[in-house]
Amino acid sequence: MKKIKYTILLSLLLITEIIFAGGIIIIEPTNGNPLGRMPYVLEVRSLKVETKIKDQYAFTKIEEVFYNPSNMNLEGYFLFPVPKGCVIKNFSMDINGKKMQAELLDADKARKIYEDIVRKLRDPALLEYSEQALFKVRIFPIEALKEKRIEISYSEILEKDNNTQEYIFPLNTKKYSAVPLKNLSFKIDVESSIEIKTLYSPTHEMEINRKDDKHATIGFESNSLLPDQDLRLFIGFDNSKIGMSLLSYKVAGEDGFFLLNISPGHTNATDKIVNKDITFVLDVSGSMAGPKMDQARKALNFCVENLNSNDKFEIIRFSTEAEALFGNRVLADQSNKAKAIEFIKNLRPIGGTNIDEAIELACKEKKSVDRPNMIVFITDGKPTIGETSEDQLLKKIMTNNSETTRIFTFGIGDDLNTHLLDKITEQTNAYRTYISDKEDIEVKISNFFNKVSSPILTDAELKFTYNGKVREIFPHKLPDVFKGSSITVMGRFDGSGPVELTLEGKVNGKPEKYNFSGKFEEKADNDFIAPLWAARNVGYLLDQIRLHGENKELIDEVISLSKKYGIVTPYTSYLILEDEQINLTNNNIRDDQVIFNQRFAPMEDEDFKSRGKEEYSNLNKTSGQSGVVSSSEVQNLGFSDNLNDSKQGASRMLYKDKTGKTQNLSSQVRNIQGRAVYQKNDEWIDLYVQNSKDQKVNRIQFASTEYFNLLNKYPETSQFLSLGQNVKFIYKNNFYEVYE
Repeated sequence: MKKIKYTILLSLLLITEIIFAGGIIIIEPTNGNPLGRMPYVLEVRSLKVETKIKDQYAFTKIEEVFYNPSNMNLEGYFLFPVPKGCVIKNFSMDINGKKMQAELLDADKARKIYEDIVRKLRDPALLEYSEQALFKVRIFPIEALKEKRIEISYSEILEKDNNTQEYIFPLNTKKYSAVPLKNLSFKIDVESSIEIKTLYSPTHEMEINRKDDKHATIGFESNSLLPDQDLRLFIGFDNSKIGMSLLSYKVAGEDGFFLLNISPGHTNATDKIVNKDITFVLDVSGSMAGPKMDQARKALNFCVENLNSNDKFEIIRFSTEAEALFGNRVLADQSNKAKAIEFIKNLRPIGGTNIDEAIELACKEKKSVDRPNMIVFITDGKPTIGETSEDQLLKKIMTNNSETTRIFTFGIGDDLNTHLLDKITEQTNAYRTYISDKEDIEVKISNFFNKVSSPILTDAELKFTYNGKVREIFPHKLPDVFKGSSITVMGRFDGSGPVELTLEGKVNGKPEKYNFSGKFEEKADNDFIAPLWAARNVGYLLDQIRLHGENKELIDEVISLSKKYGIVTPYTSYLILEDEQINLTNNNIRDDQVIFNQRFAPMEDEDFKSRGKEEYSNLNKTSGQSGVVSSSEVQNLGFSDNLNDSKQGASRMLYKDKTGKTQNLSSQVRNIQGRAVYQKNDEWIDLYVQNSKDQKVNRIQFASTEYFNLLNKYPETSQFLSLGQNVKFIYKNNFYEVYE
């Protein structure tokens, strides 16, 4: 996929602090007034991006406002790096209403400019563009204490691969500045001559509004974004009822990774929706009194009012005893909905918590052969009446639920047996939701119901026909396909070549089958797939440890995956640090190969490790806030759809380094060429360095002739070199150490 890279860099020459903006702006010293190390930089006020994509043609317009906080006029150059081979149909720039002429430089001339800037600024960040052509335009003046508005527009041709095309807006500028970007907004309008099926962003949680089957609008806004990853959007096209988009990533010599997005796309009122059976089970024990009960009533009212006319439903209230409204599931006609709403209005919280009887009653009526059946179970407490033993209660639930009806659990507050609720969802292939005392119950439950209210395909199963092995697929078992939703499936494959996928399921009891042809390829463009797959795997393994106890093989696998792919969470950091210390003590690695230890301030080392150990131990807690948090975060990790999902608990990964500066361990990692590279103090270390105990080290001084010779001989090394002035990495089985 071709990429338009217009990374944003506002800098003062010879100043180490660099800020994000809408292009690359290099500020130069003015005559008789060398800037030297001045105490200010340009400020970004806003960045607005609007893109229109019609079939494979994309037109992007950028509006940016920045501010010069100094008391002097400045001048500089605006640089716009363009990747090799990218087709730009037009490029224009408007600065404060004046049309500016840009000079286009080919890749060879551009490389000299990039390298010259690196030498002068002593900052290698621009090296990632070393193979790209360049637009260059002079900007003068940048007035003192005033705003400067820049508008940029350009068009490009998006390539299509496996019936999927990709649009990229680079936002990976964290290495230029740790300052969050404010007032950022994106709007992407997509129009196609064939049906749009899959719309998926692996990097940002975007709002998707499908206008019809050939038009969609995608939005993203933030008032405080730390730009650490490019915004990527994949658009898949398919005329079948359910579309599939296949992406693959593979490093030479290793098994590959794939991501499959499954979506019904836009659905009309005339589209066939599967009729469903649903039983709502609500805890009305005494502890639900007050706002919790009020919100729960509103949530149930919302669900009942939004049932489809051919659905069947039941409501069960439970406290000391369980009571069903109808005695069996009934059709969701207006009469029965009215009875349900009256029943909900009269619910009163009193008594104990008889989970045993409630679920037994919910499972009493047998599942219909041609209709999906689900139970929504809402509680704020532990079982206090009937069977209260977790193990025995689970056995009874599984016995009563012989048809494995999916039981979706909602836990309210912290005084819960999270292991019980989580094992119920694990054994019925559902998922859990926890709602804190500060969250709105109505919003959480109504959002869930909107997602599952209209099934398109039930009992879904995915099959691969491939001349090789396809393994380690997450999720292990597909959920139902719902209207307005999408499912992402991730896994591994060996070799490469064509693959046939078959999605089977039922629509109102009748079997349906959808076929898709794709290709597993050896390609490095989609490197985000590997850490996303690893996050799902680690989340699954941690959940197994949490619910079924520690196992050395599971722990070793968590450590290996977390280290290789940079899945640094409060639950993995303790294991990673401990494992590295053991390897150091046993002389399996040298002091100069240490990545995770030896980075903390003297008083911080034991404190951080102690906090990590406590977080890991929270996996065993069955109740309380820490147990609820670990349950929620581990599940989110196991269902990671975008890279932010893989950073569970990141806010709790803070520490002070040896200089006393506050750092965040989870953010000090980049994925490059199939593995993680970690920042430790003022250097970056490739994980593969720890496997190079006796390997010869090629030491190269930063910005030396030898340094740029390496870059020009092996352009791919720019991914490592652009990280900083001190980098240790492995490339083509050679160990390189770049030093200041």
